[in-house]
Amino acid sequence: MNKIKSKKYITYALLVLGGLALGWIFFHNSTVNKDEHSHSAETAEATIWTCSMHPQIRREAPGDCPICGMDLIPLNQSTADSVMMDPNSIHLTREAAQLANVMTSVVTRQKPVKEVRLYGKVQADERLLQSQVAHIPGRIERLLVNFTGEQVRKGQVLAEIYSPELVTAQQELLEAAAVKEQQPQIYEAARERLQHWKLSAQQMDEIEQSGKVKTNFPIKSNTNGIVTARRINTGDYVGEGTVLFDIADLSSVWILFDAYESDLPFLNQGDMISFTAQALPGESFNGRIAFIDPVIDAVNRVSKARVEINNQSRKLKPEMFVTGVLKANLEQFNNNLVIPRSAVLWTGKRSIVYVKQPGTDEPVFKMREIETGPTLGNSFIVLNGLAEGEEIVTQGTFNVDAAAQLEGKPSMMNPAGGEQATSMPGMDHGTPNRNAQAASMPGMQHGSQNGASVSEASGKTTSAKPAGSNKSSGKAQTVEFKTQFGNVTDQYLALKNTFVQSDAAKAKVAAQSFNQSLDKVDMNLLSGNDHMQWMDYLAKFRQQARAISSTDDLSAQRTAFSVLSDQFYKAIKTFGLSGKTLYYQYCPMANNNRGAYWISEYKDIRNPYFGNRMLTCGETRETLK
Repeated sequence: MNKIKSKKYITYALLVLGGLALGWIFFHNSTVNKDEHSHSAETAEATIWTCSMHPQIRREAPGDCPICGMDLIPLNQSTADSVMMDPNSIHLTREAAQLANVMTSVVTRQKPVKEVRLYGKVQADERLLQSQVAHIPGRIERLLVNFTGEQVRKGQVLAEIYSPELVTAQQELLEAAAVKEQQPQIYEAARERLQHWKLSAQQMDEIEQSGKVKTNFPIKSNTNGIVTARRINTGDYVGEGTVLFDIADLSSVWILFDAYESDLPFLNQGDMISFTAQALPGESFNGRIAFIDPVIDAVNRVSKARVEINNQSRKLKPEMFVTGVLKANLEQFNNNLVIPRSAVLWTGKRSIVYVKQPGTDEPVFKMREIETGPTLGNSFIVLNGLAEGEEIVTQGTFNVDAAAQLEGKPSMMNPAGGEQATSMPGMDHGTPNRNAQAASMPGMQHGSQNGASVSEASGKTTSAKPAGSNKSSGKAQTVEFKTQFGNVTDQYLALKNTFVQSDAAKAKVAAQSFNQSLDKVDMNLLSGNDHMQWMDYLAKFRQQARAISSTDDLSAQRTAFSVLSDQFYKAIKTFGLSGKTLYYQYCPMANNNRGAYWISEYKDIRNPYFGNRMLTCGETRETLK
């Protein structure tokens, strides 16, 4: 009986334990499911959706981008958490960095060698120029050298002259020779008179021996060289000392290079320079600077640097154009850092780089202002602001800066940082829903983009939904777009001409017209990479145009115009020109001797950075067709 009761108790205990276990499992899973569901709902509610190609778009629900029709992607909210060590840093995923073509390099010390490019001409050696003059007054009876460019040698007869005074002097010599024994002084005086007219002793002896007077007397060359000018004709009457011919010995020539004020600190007497001549392709010449003119030309603002070259082959001819390259070792900067020029964003007063932050899994960059020294071709010497071994962005710098501007971090044009740039005045990208924070620009219409893109915020890849016709990327733009871009180019040239006139008021109006011409460009005509590049250029164009139209300070306007010109040149190289030939020109003295470029419809230099003060200062670097 007791055994039966024990078995019952055990059975009851097992049933109770089993019920407790099932209850725990049921209620525990229910709680977990509720927690997971609650967490999932909170995450969904907290997710912000954006466009990988237009990150200014912000929505609280997934959908299509109102600008290009691409799928919206979730904004990576972990970005801020990953950069907690420095809130001013800008974070990019590896995929976003690859899409933006961001490349970095380590800052190192290098031997600074500056390449100075000079332009000049071949000139005759001034020390080897001769003027052939008439030592006897008379009439030119015969010309034996009668055209410019003829080669002559020393002692060669150039012309024959008839001189009544010489005829009389010869007669006096013959009469004095007859009585030279009795009156030697008269005889010597007669010879001295002929000697004064450059007759040699041999010629006077021949006259005495022949006993006849010569009516025509030869004029002989006193040097070797080329006749560079013939100043007489047959039958001309000339006086004593009249220049008959200009003769240049071209066995040695001068190369006179134009050195601007900004180049002079890097030129020294004795420096080796190599140069080429446009008329002699494939040939190179070398020489040392023999002399640097100590005076600056008041009109052209250049000093002459002279190189003396042996020219026995006569290949180099006066007035040939030459281009020289001199490599100057900047010993005073031997311990300084050198960085690529592409790493620096220059605002006119400040030089900016982006430094990669150490100790992070993904690319994290922070803006830093540096002080630069002389340019070394495609590099800058760094005076302050960087340390050896730091890693900086050397390609795609502007893309990193644009991402910083969008997130409200310190950037080139906003060094203090601020609110996220989610809107731009005057932009019209379409009609987003009530939860979207989209900015707009009037006149801008965007078509669809095909292919995949990567979000800078999340690094996720997404495929675009075509919302319009497919268009190829690259340089296959439509004729209509090129026509519209041509109108923008015309407005740029009009703006440039106001700076040639040094008229700040007209520049403000022209900048507004330039900005309005941008409104008339239909970006729906572009797709793919062309679409993205135009958007990039468009933002930069508008920024500099607003800077010009918002100030009366001509110097500040010209600084903004310099930045605009650099970007406009890139746009022309990207999209090309339609029916135009323009000239990419450079002035090394603009921007406080840092140099500046501009684009002109005129081949002749009309400097927009100095106007009438230095209208012709500059040179053409490239012809754009």
